[in-house]
Amino acid sequence: MLAYLPRPPTDTSRYGTFPQKPDLPVPGVLVKDGGQQAAATAAKRGAPMPNCPSAPRHSGFVAAEPSGPPSRGSLSAQQHRGRPSWCPPPAPQEGAPRLHPLHALSVANIPNSSRGKTSARSSTIPTPEGLQSRRCKLLEEDSPMVQAGKRQRQRYVTKVGKCQVNLGNIQDKKRFLSDIFTTIVDLKYRWFLFVFMMCYIITWVVFGFVYFLDAWVRGDIGHQGDPEWQACIENVDGFVSALLLSVESQRTIGYGTRMVTANCAEGVILLMAQSIVGSMIDAMMVGCMFVKISRPKKRAQTLIFSKNCVISRRDEKLCLMFRVGDLRESHMVDAKIRAKLIKSRQTAEGEFIPLEQSELNLGYDTGEDRLFLVEPQIICHVINRHSPFWDMSAESLRREQFEIIIILEGIVEATGNRCLAAGMTCQARTSYTEDEILWGYRFEPCMSLEKGAFQVDYSRFEMTFEVQTPAASAKELHELKELEQQEHSTLSLYWDHLLQPCALPGP
Repeated sequence: MLAYLPRPPTDTSRYGTFPQKPDLPVPGVLVKDGGQQAAATAAKRGAPMPNCPSAPRHSGFVAAEPSGPPSRGSLSAQQHRGRPSWCPPPAPQEGAPRLHPLHALSVANIPNSSRGKTSARSSTIPTPEGLQSRRCKLLEEDSPMVQAGKRQRQRYVTKVGKCQVNLGNIQDKKRFLSDIFTTIVDLKYRWFLFVFMMCYIITWVVFGFVYFLDAWVRGDIGHQGDPEWQACIENVDGFVSALLLSVESQRTIGYGTRMVTANCAEGVILLMAQSIVGSMIDAMMVGCMFVKISRPKKRAQTLIFSKNCVISRRDEKLCLMFRVGDLRESHMVDAKIRAKLIKSRQTAEGEFIPLEQSELNLGYDTGEDRLFLVEPQIICHVINRHSPFWDMSAESLRREQFEIIIILEGIVEATGNRCLAAGMTCQARTSYTEDEILWGYRFEPCMSLEKGAFQVDYSRFEMTFEVQTPAASAKELHELKELEQQEHSTLSLYWDHLLQPCALPGP
């Protein structure tokens, strides 16, 4: 349960994927050769430095000379009118050029860490010793051995859809016997066959013993070969003969050498009872076997999910996306998809809730969760105010620990030969952890038009490519957009007022 608690803050600059906001220079600590000392310290510890903020398109600080009045839409005007909580204030230094913060959401063109590339740039901005030592500790915590230990935490649902939950200490187990049919169907095949094999063997042995006991009590065993003796059970001279009679009677083999005669009523009743019990066992086995074979569990193996989730912008909204596909030509009928977020949390009262489940909206209100799964489709979760990822940025994503469970349900399409799985609901599951979410990527198209038909290339099903995506959270993007709209409306009113003709006073 503790594996799903949030991780301690880590220095994500070592991943080389997301732009990092550099540490603010503290007055009194800024020295001339502070950048060289920080770079030498980082080189000794093997830790990459933050990205060099030399280009204006990278996030960080750039040197600028005092300029004229700000233009419309500039960030300098935003600083006078209001600044989001996540935007760092400038720290001017005397005797040095002023530092103006760039756009906090600009993305640096840095290779992604998932492709095994690291940034080769070095920062010229000095770092205080306290922050530098804390960064080194965090980098030591993010060593390969520690990261490998974190990745080995227990998953709630595996990638193939198996739930990793074991039920134990069940006291009232008689509930399983009350629903014996479902209990038998849920058994594995080896236990399923063992149960019915033992049912047949036990009934054969029990009725064989009763046949032998009846023949021994009536004296049929002692009068074998006597033509004048009216036997109840003929040609039974021991327990093995009685067992063969039981098997022949229950399986309706009828070899004709051993049989029950009409000289005793108990033999007839015993034969009728065995026939009824044998028919019940046959019906139970056929029914359970039919249901077990027709359960469309194997059908779920042809429903595939992408290995990773991606986060990027779509229609000016930050979205979490993954891809699903169906490998069979017989399609799923009324396919529906939903997602659950599994994450432990602690309430304000101190209560610890392990593995809390929350719903991720995949288009339930608009009907987008109902799929016509003919070709691979990209499922999108819009990160809005109601999303649990609303205030989660690219940096904080690495510190969180959660699991996204994807559930795809549908009815197996009935074919011409009326397959066993026709009309039964199939469910396919998979999961994504925070390490399997790629920030700033999209899925490559895998569909093309060839010879009058659409061709799906499943070799490109898992392929992604990097796109320019803000590293800030959706909440920060929304605050910035509102700030820009507010500034635009204020400046528009100001310019409209200036353009109005001046009213001259009267005589």
